[in-house]
Amino acid sequence: MRHQHSGFSLIEVICAISILAIAVVGLTEGITLALQSNKESERQSTAALYAAGLIETLRAEGDFEDGEKEGDCGEGLSLYHWKESISAAGIAGLHHVKVAIENAKSGKSIYELETLLFQSPEDTTSSNSTRRDQTGTRRRRP
Repeated sequence: MRHQHSGFSLIEVICAISILAIAVVGLTEGITLALQSNKESERQSTAALYAAGLIETLRAEGDFEDGEKEGDCGEGLSLYHWKESISAAGIAGLHHVKVAIENAKSGKSIYELETLLFQSPEDTTSSNSTRRDQTGTRRRRP
């Protein structure tokens, strides 16, 4: 009588473990890539919101000068550093504004935002124009 042995051979077990290992490595790489993409997206979104906020602050204050400024984004955003450039755009009162957000450690650019802002040129002949007093606040001329 012959005895029939059932079960897996060593080669079948090695093949199954190899396929499982490849699948686990692929899954791990996929998860790692997704986490890195999520973190980069968070950095981009934070930088975009901060840049837009700087431009909206300029727009709200309404009084800005051509030139360049830079600074840190604050204690909670220590990863970010901003640079702001304002230059004349060729039409009286129109200014080209560029805000760049960079990585504070590497100096690598994270996000840039450019726009045009209009600031009424000072009209010295009008009695209704605004001017700055000694304290730097805007007020109407009498």
